[in-house]
Amino acid sequence: MALARKSIKQRFHPSAQLLSVMECFRQMTNDCIRAGLQFEKENDRTPSLKKLSLLSYAELRRRYGGYSQYALCAISKAASILSTRKKSMRRGFPTGAPYVSKRGLVSCYGFKVEGGFLTVHLDGEAFESIPLNAHTRALLSDSTLRVSSFTLTEESVSLCVSKEVREMGAEEVAGVVGVDRNLRNLTVGDKRQVVIYDMTDVVGIGERTREVVSSFKRDDVRIRRQIASKYGRRRSERTRQLLNLVSKKIVRDAKVSKRAIVFEEITGIRKLYGKGNGQGRSFRARMNSWPFYEIKRQIQYKASWEGVPVITLTGGETRGTTMDCPRCGERLQVPIRGDVHHHRQLWCEKCGRWTDRDVVAVLNISRRGRLRFDRSQRKEGEAGEAVKGNAGRDGEPLILRVDASKLRHGQ
Repeated sequence: MALARKSIKQRFHPSAQLLSVMECFRQMTNDCIRAGLQFEKENDRTPSLKKLSLLSYAELRRRYGGYSQYALCAISKAASILSTRKKSMRRGFPTGAPYVSKRGLVSCYGFKVEGGFLTVHLDGEAFESIPLNAHTRALLSDSTLRVSSFTLTEESVSLCVSKEVREMGAEEVAGVVGVDRNLRNLTVGDKRQVVIYDMTDVVGIGERTREVVSSFKRDDVRIRRQIASKYGRRRSERTRQLLNLVSKKIVRDAKVSKRAIVFEEITGIRKLYGKGNGQGRSFRARMNSWPFYEIKRQIQYKASWEGVPVITLTGGETRGTTMDCPRCGERLQVPIRGDVHHHRQLWCEKCGRWTDRDVVAVLNISRRGRLRFDRSQRKEGEAGEAVKGNAGRDGEPLILRVDASKLRHGQ
C-alpha cells in the first residue's frame, strides 16, 4: 500500500475578515524569511525548519497573536522558500531576497470539512465557513479520502486529499509502455501497440499567444507585464486542459492492460535552446515553450492515484534510444537531405526498413524499461493486447494516431 495525494481546486471570493487573516499570514511568512536571511548572513548557512521556528515563533506570537497554528504554518512555508532559494544558488541561478507578494493562507491544522463547507479559524475563537461547489462535494463523498490541508488565495481554495492505494506489484505487471515526448506529438506504446497523440494544438496556442502579446505596444512596462501575465495564464490553462485529456487516457489504458509507464530523463534539455546557440528566436521560443514537464507531472500523479507504477530511466539507460533499431539493435541512418518521402524516418540496413523516429524511441524506451522489472522469466506473449484483435503485420507494432483536441468526443 502507498499513500497517493492530489489537490481539489475551486474558485471562491474571501470575505473581508478572511482577507485580513490572509494578509497577516503573508506578513508572518515574510518576517520569517527575513529572520532566515539574517541567520544565513551571520552563519553562512540556511536555517533548518527547527532553527527557524526557534528564531521566529515567539516574535510572531508577540506581534500578530491570532490563531497560533498559523504561525507554525508560516514558518514552514518560509523554510520551504529558503530551501528552494538555496537549491537555485547551488545550481548557479542568480537569486534575490525572496518575499511573498500575494495574500494567502496555508494550514494543516484546525479545519473541518463537513456538510458541504470548509470551516477554518479566523482567530482562536472565531470561525468562517467556505461553501464547496458540487464538483468538490462529489469528489469528497468518497469515504476513503482524507483531507490533509487547505490553501486559500484571493481567487481559489485548494484541498489536498490523500488515500491508501494498492500499488501494482512486479509480478502483476504484464508489460511496460514507453513515453516519448516530442514537440508536436506524444508517442506512447510498446512492441504490440504504439499510439501517437497529435499535440500540434499545444504548439499553436503558444505561437498565437506570443503573436498577441507582441502586438501590444505600450510605453509602460507595468501594463505590458500585466497583459503578458493575463495571456500567459490563458495559454497555460488551455494547454493544461489538452494535456489533462491525454494523460487521463494514457493512465486509464495502462491500468486496464496492467502495464507500467516509463519515461526517459531529459533534465537540462532547455540548455540546448539557449540564446547564443546559433538558433533563431522563434525556434528557441517554440522549443522552450514545450511543456515536457507538465505532461509527466500529470501522468505521474494520476498513475500514483490509480496504483500504476511509473519509472524514469537515467540518461545512461536511454542513450541511443532514437538511433538504435528496436528489432536488431543496429545503428540507424538518417535520410538524405531533401528526401520529403521519409521525413522523420530512419533507415536500418540490416532490416531493410524505414521506421518513424518517434516509434523507434518509444519502442527502445519500453524495452529498456521492461528490464527494470526483471521480466526475463515471463513467457513470450503473456502480456495482454491493449486492443483485442488488432495486431501489426509481420510482428510490427500497431500504430494509432490520435488528435488530442478531439479526445473528449472520442470518450
